[in-house]
Amino acid sequence: MSKARSRRGVELARLAALPESRIDVSDIPEVRDWRGAQIGRFYRPVKKPVTLRLDADIIDWLKAREDKYQTAVNRILRDYMREHAAPKRPATRKRRAGRP
Repeated sequence: MSKARSRRGVELARLAALPESRIDVSDIPEVRDWRGAQIGRFYRPVKKPVTLRLDADIIDWLKAREDKYQTAVNRILRDYMREHAAPKRPATRKRRAGRP
């Protein structure tokens, strides 16, 4: 590891340990208008290569509508996953053995 990289790691660790009350943000303007914000612009999930066998007509349909049909497949599956995700259950406390 280079010295610069090591120093940067030490500096980042020091900054991460700094309490929020000690961070001066007075020179950063407050954002009040979020209309131009793009949700997920910098979010890049980890991609994993897979082999998936799909019917030829599905591939043809996607290719006719999308330049990047694999991205479309991913988007369709993600939308489906979000629609069918189980609602989050509230956290429950575990009981100790021998106690009601």
